[in-house]
Amino acid sequence: MRWIKDEIDTALVRSMAKTYGIDTLTASILARRKVTEPGQVLYYLESDPRHLHNPFLFEAMEDAVDRILLAADEGEKVLVFGDSDTDGVTATTLMVEALASAGIEAAWRVPRGEEPYGLSIQAVEEFAAAGGSLIVTVDCGISNHAEVERAAELGVDVIICDHHKLQSPEPPAALAVIDPKIEGCGYPFRDLAGAGVAYKLAGALAFGRSELYKQPVALLNIGKESPASAKNDEPADQTAPPRYHIEAARLHNLVETARFVETIEEGSPRTGAILEKLAKFLSGRSIFTWRAASQRAAARAVFGAGVDIQWYDLADEVVIALPEFAEKTLADVGVELKLARYAASGWGDIDALKALFVIFAQRRIAPCPDEGEAFLQLATLGTIADLMPLRDENRIIVKRGIQAMGNSPCKGIADLLQVQGLGRSLSSTEIAWQVTPLLNAAGRLGRPEIALDLLLSSDPSAREKAVQDIVKANAERKKMGADTWEAVYPLARESYEANEHRFVIVRSTAARAGITGLLASRMVGVFKVPSIVAAFKEDGTIVGSIRAANNFRVSGLLAACAELFIDYGGHDAAAGFSLTADRWERFEAIAVEHLKSAELADDQESIAVDAELPHAYLRPELRSIYAIFEPFGEENRPLVFMARGVPMVDAQIVGKAAKNHLKLTLDFGKYKWPALLWDGAERLERDFSFRAKDRIDLLFKVTVNRWNGEEKPQLELYDVRREKAD
Repeated sequence: MRWIKDEIDTALVRSMAKTYGIDTLTASILARRKVTEPGQVLYYLESDPRHLHNPFLFEAMEDAVDRILLAADEGEKVLVFGDSDTDGVTATTLMVEALASAGIEAAWRVPRGEEPYGLSIQAVEEFAAAGGSLIVTVDCGISNHAEVERAAELGVDVIICDHHKLQSPEPPAALAVIDPKIEGCGYPFRDLAGAGVAYKLAGALAFGRSELYKQPVALLNIGKESPASAKNDEPADQTAPPRYHIEAARLHNLVETARFVETIEEGSPRTGAILEKLAKFLSGRSIFTWRAASQRAAARAVFGAGVDIQWYDLADEVVIALPEFAEKTLADVGVELKLARYAASGWGDIDALKALFVIFAQRRIAPCPDEGEAFLQLATLGTIADLMPLRDENRIIVKRGIQAMGNSPCKGIADLLQVQGLGRSLSSTEIAWQVTPLLNAAGRLGRPEIALDLLLSSDPSAREKAVQDIVKANAERKKMGADTWEAVYPLARESYEANEHRFVIVRSTAARAGITGLLASRMVGVFKVPSIVAAFKEDGTIVGSIRAANNFRVSGLLAACAELFIDYGGHDAAAGFSLTADRWERFEAIAVEHLKSAELADDQESIAVDAELPHAYLRPELRSIYAIFEPFGEENRPLVFMARGVPMVDAQIVGKAAKNHLKLTLDFGKYKWPALLWDGAERLERDFSFRAKDRIDLLFKVTVNRWNGEEKPQLELYDVRREKAD
């Protein structure tokens, strides 16, 4: 294993520590991970929901909200069509619940058994025949051109709420298409999960039911500037007339659409012209300000006693919820909200006023706490399960969602946590390994309705049965996966050797459609190369899964084979497809050529080091650094630390069945730490010696060992070496 510790700019580290008010260790980790821009750092240091992107940045969001509100008013039949995996069922659940909040008792449907991924003609026709008039797809739909066209023919509107990459020149001709991966969609973050996109639509729908929806709003602040200082630090000219800075911003559904900025001296001949411009800018809008009394005095000082601006004082409501702002100016508020830390190009009082208005609006239109937290939890499960990058706003969604699960898990999720023996202290890793696979199991075996019954039912006994069925399905899936692995492993090994250790392609009658992704992922784990696994279906078609490794990007292969597929979709790291059996040989030939010519990364295992720690840093408080970087997951791996020349106090070979793990006790001076190296037993006395009292260099992460209700920090070792003399 190669240990890679990139050099970093120490001046940059000091600057970041000062700018963001963090210690130099945290700053150095951020710098080494190339998280240095204010807009990146924000999502590691902050978790306030006001930092989530506005859902109305989606160009099509308002159209979607209007159509759903119309359906609610008219009592229309609505169908939510989702997918059968964890992201799909959580997105479906979230959307059904959000529509219920809007007064719509929506039906739901997901592919079952051998049904293909995505909206189907059959589903559209059956829904239309039953008198349905609106379909909302979640976690699917972006490739369903023919199905959307058929819906239009039958008088059914379709809203597509998806997150997969558009593989054709144009999206389907739906009433609204909400997908962050569509070029020009207006949304600034492309890597939401399907449940994340559904969460955005749910939030927009909640706003759409408030009095602020489509209300023309303007924010206004008139601030008196301090007297300008003369050159060479001479006293300011106290005889100069006062100067006022006038700022205003127009908002539409909390999205800023225009800004007004002027600076004027009291008594200036420009007063009339500026007042006219300002009046035009504010015309027809509800005007909000901070501290109306002082603003009224400033307005009259600038424009004369006859000017009377009708405005709402934001302070009247904000300070009820946030009493700490009661005596603060906008400048104080800006400091309190850390606007300077994350502003790309400076900030002013109007930016503080805008932040306060967003806080005011979010509190005014937020769904009831239980419902809002349930939506967060569902979006979190989908984000983790679908391996979405844990950066940007995904970090806030997942961090807050995990906290909500620990404090008050919603129905269905509480049952899953209980059956897995998980309590209040949760991590993204535990959710990824112990919760989302259960929901996935039902879909993989063609029975996703079990997961939806669990998440949607208000009947405790029904949920109890559902969770038991899910546990059984998961056990069945594990057995099926193990049995199938025995059959396909020889084929995978043969492909690996035949393709010069660059990739694996397997097609087998032993594989089932629901577990091709599991098999492909396991092949990546074993062979460390891109892997493709395909299975035969009863209807004569072939379905397959692709998993990436070594910097291979799946999207290029999908594009090269697009004309061969019945359907396909996915991400750069993982994808699925279906095709007729007669097209397999052509697909395989293109895939082989594509993979042979791809520039793959060196497959030698390596690990990037976040920081080298002096022994004195190894204190229990080191866990607090982890809290900054959690949640961990895709594109945000757990922290990896290095320490050199560490003495071993004890060494034991441990394990329940086979004694193949290595447990060490390491001496860092004031503190001694237990450390575990999985499958590392054979390395003791071979690569380093306890008997010879070797000191060791090690790579590790800090974890928590939970036993008998106690939590103790421990080290999990990635690699260990005998100390090397410099």
